[in-house]
Amino acid sequence: MKKQYLKYILFVLLLSNCGLHKNHVQLTKLTDYVNPFIGTAGPGNTYPGATVPFGMVQLSPDIGIPGWDRIAGYYYKDSIISGFSHMHLSGTGAGDLYDILVMPTNSRFSKRIKDNNFIPFSRFSHDKETAIPGYYAVDLLDFGIKAELTTTARTGIHKYTFPKDDASQIHIDLGYALNWDAPTETYINVVNKTTIEGYRKSTGWAKEQRVYFVIKLSKPFKSYQIFKNDSPTTNPSKAVKTKIVLNYNTVDDEEIVLKTGLSTATIAGAYKSLAVETSDFNFENYKAKASALWEKELRKIQIETPDETKKKIFYTMMYQSMLAPTLLSDTNGDYKGANGNIENAKGFDRYDTFSLWDTYRAAHPLYTILHPKRASSMINSLLAHYKETGLLPVWSMQGNETNMMIGNHAIPVIVDAYFKGIEHFDTALAYKACIESSMVNSRQLDSYKTLGYVPVDEHNENWSVSKTLEYAYDDWCLAQFAKALDKSRDYDYFLKRSENWRNMYDSVSTFMRPKSKNGEFIKDFIPKEYTPYFCESNAWQYFWSVPQNIEGLIKAVGGNLTFEKKLDTMFTLNPLPEDKLPIFSTGMIGQYAHGNEPSHHVAYLYNYINEPWKTQKLVREILESQYKNTPNGHCGNEDCGQMSSWYIFSSLGFYPVNPAQGIYSFGSPLFDSATINLENNKTFVVQTKNNGNENMYIQSIELNGKKIDRNYITHKEITQGGTLIFTMGKLPNKDKSTMALSSEVFN
Repeated sequence: MKKQYLKYILFVLLLSNCGLHKNHVQLTKLTDYVNPFIGTAGPGNTYPGATVPFGMVQLSPDIGIPGWDRIAGYYYKDSIISGFSHMHLSGTGAGDLYDILVMPTNSRFSKRIKDNNFIPFSRFSHDKETAIPGYYAVDLLDFGIKAELTTTARTGIHKYTFPKDDASQIHIDLGYALNWDAPTETYINVVNKTTIEGYRKSTGWAKEQRVYFVIKLSKPFKSYQIFKNDSPTTNPSKAVKTKIVLNYNTVDDEEIVLKTGLSTATIAGAYKSLAVETSDFNFENYKAKASALWEKELRKIQIETPDETKKKIFYTMMYQSMLAPTLLSDTNGDYKGANGNIENAKGFDRYDTFSLWDTYRAAHPLYTILHPKRASSMINSLLAHYKETGLLPVWSMQGNETNMMIGNHAIPVIVDAYFKGIEHFDTALAYKACIESSMVNSRQLDSYKTLGYVPVDEHNENWSVSKTLEYAYDDWCLAQFAKALDKSRDYDYFLKRSENWRNMYDSVSTFMRPKSKNGEFIKDFIPKEYTPYFCESNAWQYFWSVPQNIEGLIKAVGGNLTFEKKLDTMFTLNPLPEDKLPIFSTGMIGQYAHGNEPSHHVAYLYNYINEPWKTQKLVREILESQYKNTPNGHCGNEDCGQMSSWYIFSSLGFYPVNPAQGIYSFGSPLFDSATINLENNKTFVVQTKNNGNENMYIQSIELNGKKIDRNYITHKEITQGGTLIFTMGKLPNKDKSTMALSSEVFN
């Protein structure tokens, strides 16, 4: 009996330990690995504040000082905070938004400085600052006030913990502006001692922005002052610049919660945002809900690696890949349309902030794997823009076309979604939108259609070579769409146009070279120079932008060996000290610039000439050298999810060289294991045998138990679920394997 009793005790202890282990696993949250400060220094231009996946609100601290380094409102090397505004862009090259600045103050500190236009500010320390998904906190040292922020999709929630002071205040500044942003009309109305409503209309990168808001406070203010263009006025107030200061008596550690509901359509929509998403003032509850939303999304990919730093980089990239596009529509579907009217999204969420020149390359293909339901709403959003304006967007935000950047890259996003089976959008409307956006005479498409290329315009920064190459790729995508819909005449026409890259190719220099209207290449051409003919790039970086016909590009250059030598030179021709590198030429490996998007697929091109080991070496080098778990951890603008999506794909071991083809080219996986939890309830597992820092070369590949000798995997193979096993080694495996040499889409 004694032995049996001991066995029973051991059994109970074993179960207890198992239970403890299980609880430990459950307590290990992926949000703990996210570092929102990555990219807040250096050229990353990210923000550290609170948001939810693809949310309308990005509630984040503002330094209050303009400049390239502060495009996202915050710069890690600064030491002051001037308030917390509700909308920000993630990793862009142009500064806009910063709507509705809120700043708590008291009598302890009243200094003002010219650099931030004499508005209130406080010093802060990173030692007293926290940023995790869905939550940001900082101590405003000069006031002794603790500020905490969280959000829902359409509301921002602030919690301010005040010290004892009879002159505590909360400033709400609608006139505050930074960088490109400028208010055009603002309105404040005090409804009662706990409710303020209004709007902020502004211009900037996006010319006609509207943000309607309702603010509710957990504690009534004792009095207030409203300012109209910096002069005291009465309630309500309408002017270019308005602001309100709320006055309080506070006791030690008194908490005041302020919640702001937003809408791009109406004040009524902002009230609805508050009513639906924040029915009370329970800050901790909203914080927990935001964290849970992030945890759910992050668990769509679960990696295993002993390297904690790599895990932090990976999950931060996962996080940053979901900061854009951003929600535009209200809870009832209303939103400010690109035609200036109030529109309604029926059956889908309306998104905007489409940085398509960047994100068509990897971010949108990633969404088709991880977020197909949300991708459906994104496609419907692109089509809504078309219905409102007659054209698909180029770079749209806040219900506006900014006309920033180049190409018609809503087309590859739509075509990719169509072939991958993304549901619930009107195929006929999508095809019509693609055709009409490709046949207009604006955006230099008139010259492109008649000449077969965009010619040099000496009076403008017209990016002629880049435009030609980007349009040619879009044409290939549209040709594939036409073929699938049995539009044979359109197929022939756009397939022919997709070869317009050849009109830019100069066989003498072996580069894409600018041409005048008379068909002559320009003289005095130096490929590594940055000129008006290439969009944020040089001839080296844009040469490879023929993802629709890499095989044709290889033949044009002279075959595999010549192409290989040119690729080798691309990665070894380092800039000289006297070379003038523009601000966007960062993350340099030779002439390769990982800090800007045209280079992003180039390391994978060795797969197309049967030298995959060179791709594996370079991809691993980029993964290891260009991403860090530090504030300056991005080598270039994060660009609304593109830089992070490149990392996610590449660290898993594959990448979409041709974003709309439905295949992913192999690189060099980083992790021991990665499980992709698909929305169709299937899983796709990537396992890596003999993984290690030195074992960067693929020795063999198995898919679902069968060895494969190709350098790619299809989208269909991933979404059907299964297991992909890479066996790695220290030395290159130079056995010849094959890339997809077809220029057709893989269905």
